[in-house]
Amino acid sequence: MKEKRHNSTFIIILSLINAIIITIAILIISYLRSYRISVDLALLSLFVSFIGSFMVIYFYYYTIINKRIHSLSEKIRETFLSKELPLKQNMLEEVDSITQLNDRVDMLIEKRERETSQFENLDSYRKEYLGNVSHELKTPIFNIQGYIDTLIHGGVNDPEINIDYLKRAEKSVDRLINIIDDLETITQLESGDMHLEMEKFDIAALCKDIYLQLELNAQKRNMSLLLSKKYDKPIYVIADKFRIRQVLVNLITNSIKYGLDNGKININLSNYENDVIIEVSDDGVGIEEKHLPRLFERFYRIDKGRSREQGGTGLGLAIVKHILEAHHKSITVESQVGKGTKFTFSLKAAD
Repeated sequence: MKEKRHNSTFIIILSLINAIIITIAILIISYLRSYRISVDLALLSLFVSFIGSFMVIYFYYYTIINKRIHSLSEKIRETFLSKELPLKQNMLEEVDSITQLNDRVDMLIEKRERETSQFENLDSYRKEYLGNVSHELKTPIFNIQGYIDTLIHGGVNDPEINIDYLKRAEKSVDRLINIIDDLETITQLESGDMHLEMEKFDIAALCKDIYLQLELNAQKRNMSLLLSKKYDKPIYVIADKFRIRQVLVNLITNSIKYGLDNGKININLSNYENDVIIEVSDDGVGIEEKHLPRLFERFYRIDKGRSREQGGTGLGLAIVKHILEAHHKSITVESQVGKGTKFTFSLKAAD
């Protein structure tokens, strides 16, 4: 409303200036032609000129210019800003078309700047991702190539290395398959092609089953797998059991690989409103804060050399994130260097 009052004031001032100019012109013409003109006639001329000028300018501005500005503003909104939240002032008060156009142009500029920034980030991410994929695939392929080359050039006849090199080649093939399988899983999750088989199951029983499955791996490093309680009663959730197993296996395996020897890995289950909260924590070395924002990115590694030695694909936590997003849930991570790491996510509780 304030902007509209400013525009009306501008029109009045412009009309008054125009009326004064017309009146002065009449006076000059009258003087040159030796016509006498009274003060009353001059004031009447000024008033009539003002009213006439005001009507012409007002009509031209609000009927022609204002309509064209409003039309342009709506075209910008429909073409570029249809998904943007409407401006608060547009909903609560009448806004002058010029103000509205100015606001929408500002929104358009801001949107374009955001998109440009996003495209630059995506392009950088794409290059980094392709480089990571290439590097992850090349490592096992070059290993296989080296083992086979050695065997072809006489190693196959050497009983001390032939079986050993074949086993190493097999291990590299397995890693290559794991990388491809994980990439396929992420692609399906991101594209929405993966159909979740939602069912009711006991999450406590699933955790106990996974502990038995991974117990041997933990024992190799003298690590203890613990549940915070006995959980004698079932805790039911509704989710894709196979995918949630994948989430828990990835998180626990991660803790086993990168935790401390003689350390502990603990799972805690708790109810909160209509959800079951699952926490997977360890007392390992922890993760520096600078790494936490990128922890769930594909192929992101904190210690690249050690990660590859452990045989990971670098896709485990990315898969965890996407599986939970497919369940319309999220995962958070808390970590302190020297104190350990805790992953937390939730699932919908079942009756």
